[in-house]
Amino acid sequence: MSGVEKTQILQKYLGLDQRGSVIAEYVWIDGTGNIRSKGRTLNKKITSLDQLPEWNFDGSSTNQAPGYDSDVYLKPVAFYPDPFRRGDNIIVLTECWNNDGTPNKFNHRHEAAKLFAAHKKEEIWFGLEQEYTLFDEFDNVYGWPKGGFPAPQGPYYCGVGTGKVHARDVIEAHYRACLHAGIEVSGINAEVMPSQWEFQVGPCGGIKMGDQLWMARYLLSRVAEEFAVKVSLHPKPLKGDWNGAGCHTNVSTKSMREAGGIKYIEQAISALSKRHKEHIKLYGTDNDMRLTGRHETASASSFSSGVANRGASIRIPRSVAKEGFGYFEDRRPASNIDPYLVTGIICETVCGSIDDANMTKEYEREFQ
Repeated sequence: MSGVEKTQILQKYLGLDQRGSVIAEYVWIDGTGNIRSKGRTLNKKITSLDQLPEWNFDGSSTNQAPGYDSDVYLKPVAFYPDPFRRGDNIIVLTECWNNDGTPNKFNHRHEAAKLFAAHKKEEIWFGLEQEYTLFDEFDNVYGWPKGGFPAPQGPYYCGVGTGKVHARDVIEAHYRACLHAGIEVSGINAEVMPSQWEFQVGPCGGIKMGDQLWMARYLLSRVAEEFAVKVSLHPKPLKGDWNGAGCHTNVSTKSMREAGGIKYIEQAISALSKRHKEHIKLYGTDNDMRLTGRHETASASSFSSGVANRGASIRIPRSVAKEGFGYFEDRRPASNIDPYLVTGIICETVCGSIDDANMTKEYEREFQ
């Protein structure tokens, strides 16, 4: 039976009346940085987060708990319209908590949220550029010649036409799914390596950035599943003279976005230069395979910055340098980052630790 025939049969059932019930698909990040989900039936339409019940799962099957104490709890933190089931059905993003009331060790959202709350006055915004590579069900790069290679890189970036782009149907389906779900997806484009694509999410404030990127990743995997396509977030999915995959991170605070903000951008870059090694540790697994100083990357071992320089660790856009305010781009993060870790450490480096924020609040109270 073809995929088209299966889809037509499924539609017959998706159109059935749910008799007032709502399906909520609970999504979480497991102990290997992958996405898991399971569905449950609720008896009414959900209009606020506090209406969603906590749930649990077997953490011993997801590398998040030992078998003798395997219950891990799911605490809802955001919910979105479901583009697959549609209607009043929703997708619920959750945090993972242990049964003793502590966050699971793979719950990186919890600490990031505390940082953003402490620095709320900074109004830090992020925009993430998620690159990814598509493979077929037999682990061949999607659309590439069997046992061979396509022509060298050049015509594929933002390409149009047969032989230049592959799987546009998957990308268009994902784009619409994100928009339906309310994800602040700001664009898409084909990347430098054939069958490599990118979508951008943001700008989003604080913890909302990590939430939306994880949800956009979930939607991408679900869409690709329907097309029998695999999604790889590996930063160097193919060895050789091919571009790797990153997750370039655009950053600004309220001060940076205002007139004269270039001064605060330069201060942030100086602070980032002093913690380069600490950032690299959180910027993705196997990122050293990508950050070689070639293929539009800087070296993982050294820090650099420059205006309009795509081979630097930090790039200041030409327009920002000209206007004197705006944002900067951290080009070091890999495609497989946990966005909570990356946005969290950037907030800490640029704005200060939670202790710094508390000291500032105490000072302000004392001298008001």
